[in-house]
Amino acid sequence: MDKTHALAAFAALSQPTRLDVFRLLIKAGDEGMSAGDIGEALDVRQNTMSANLSILARADLIRSKREGRSIRYYADMDGMRGLLAFLMEDCCGGHPELCQPVISKLSCS
Repeated sequence: MDKTHALAAFAALSQPTRLDVFRLLIKAGDEGMSAGDIGEALDVRQNTMSANLSILARADLIRSKREGRSIRYYADMDGMRGLLAFLMEDCCGGHPELCQPVISKLSCS
């Protein structure tokens, strides 16, 4: 990930609803969630949710899959890994053992 893409991701996550959506989709995992279920869970109107989902998708933080008349959304784990890798690219001044506590905290248990 380059600086331009990282800035787009940070801009997308800098709004409270979008951050909540992203965290909700991470929690949903491989199941993902429909746009309606996301809006209901966060008490956000459909048109507002649609705009927020579009911004997150353009930032490569979420992906979608059409299911008939509805769309299911998922956290884009490759996008998230890219952002985290960008942040930690030069971590710890050549001493990777110093980064291990951070990496352990990020690992799914």
